[in-house]
Amino acid sequence: MATTRIISMHVNQGKTIAQCLSDRTEYAKNPEKTKGGELISCYACDPHTADAEFLLSKQRYAILTGRRQKNDVIAYQARQSFKPGEITPEDANKVGYEFASRFLKGKHAFIVATHVDKRHIHNHIIWNSTTLDCTHKFRDFRGSGKAVARLSDMICMEHSLSVVQHPRLGNNSYNKWLGNRAKLSHRDLLCKAIDEALAKKPDSYEALLKLLEAEGYSISRGTNITFCMTGQKNIRLRSLGEAYSEAALRAVIAGQRHHTPRKKRAAAVKEKQKPSLLIDIQAKLDEGKGVGYQRWASVFNLKQMAQTVLFLQEHSFADYEELASKADSLTEQIKELRDTIKRSEQRMSEVQVLKTHIINYAKTRETFAAYRKSGYAKSFLEEHEPEILLHRAAKKHFNELGLKKLPTVKNLQTEYAELLAAKKEAYAQLHTLRDEQRELLIHRANIEQILGIQKEQRDKEQERKEPAEMKHE
Repeated sequence: MATTRIISMHVNQGKTIAQCLSDRTEYAKNPEKTKGGELISCYACDPHTADAEFLLSKQRYAILTGRRQKNDVIAYQARQSFKPGEITPEDANKVGYEFASRFLKGKHAFIVATHVDKRHIHNHIIWNSTTLDCTHKFRDFRGSGKAVARLSDMICMEHSLSVVQHPRLGNNSYNKWLGNRAKLSHRDLLCKAIDEALAKKPDSYEALLKLLEAEGYSISRGTNITFCMTGQKNIRLRSLGEAYSEAALRAVIAGQRHHTPRKKRAAAVKEKQKPSLLIDIQAKLDEGKGVGYQRWASVFNLKQMAQTVLFLQEHSFADYEELASKADSLTEQIKELRDTIKRSEQRMSEVQVLKTHIINYAKTRETFAAYRKSGYAKSFLEEHEPEILLHRAAKKHFNELGLKKLPTVKNLQTEYAELLAAKKEAYAQLHTLRDEQRELLIHRANIEQILGIQKEQRDKEQERKEPAEMKHE
């Protein structure tokens, strides 16, 4: 499964915020793409009036904070794509909802629309840039694309879905993706010039600067030393990093410090930070490694098996069937906990939506009464359209639920708090069971490997015995 970066939505030229919000949400909710709206789920908003609710929250944000931005982000979007034939549209929507819930942590209203008009099922996840309490905005932080992809992959693996093993480009810039084919930046060229000048062993800092001037750089020796090449912008020495600071360069010239050119230093850091990978021994053996490697792999397997034996001794498993039964039992418990969490989240979402409608209904009651008193005047509607839409949506929601008497906001908040506490407790149990399950599955796989090896050895021994017995006959 692939997840794109976070996409910020701005106001298009010549359109209002309301029009832009409506355009974006309507595209996501397109009934032809979402099975007539069946594949739409929301948190803290109603799918029919999500755009109006987003708009009203921004108006409240401006009133509460006094902040107004010229080029404000009105909403954000993330997209998810699934491998064809791997997941049903309904489950894809649930995965999208789970992703948005865990990423936004319940602070922003969002809508998840699952599209089935393409060969690959995909989600459009749109969330309000303003928080539910209308006092803060979502910040598209540095590295958000990587965080989104990581969380999405984690949820995918939890649901036994495939993930993109080697994504292309990712968060790298085009030049980084090109690698050695990329054109050097002006800073890289300056660093290269300094490296070459240092290689000539200048006897003083001023001599180093003269070597750089000979390469065509004009140097401004003010508070901040600045370099400039014809046709290029000024580059401050301090912007090149600590290794190229004036103090560092003076220390190198004086023989008090070793200088590593930028490319070599970057390669060394990359090598140092290279992550350790779990080795698939069997795959490596299949590649035709030498006898020495096979001997090492055999020792590695023995260590793994020793850990499994100790595990069996500590947990007093009588046989393989008992361990396998325990692993299967944990899998069922994890499934039940996940279902419990999903039911809690669904009810929490219902409570949040109902609470939102009750609050909206109370806040827009007077406006709607005035609208009715005006004889449903078109001019009044145009002036107060968000409030009127919210009031009508609230009444429709109450009618759909068949509510004769509305619950109090306080009671809903109490129920929500209880559900949240139960959900947190269930998550804690889930994490504990997952760790236990993971350990069991590892040792179960090791035991299966042991049994397979032992069976193969018995077959070979039997083959050796048969010719010997035939000779005696």
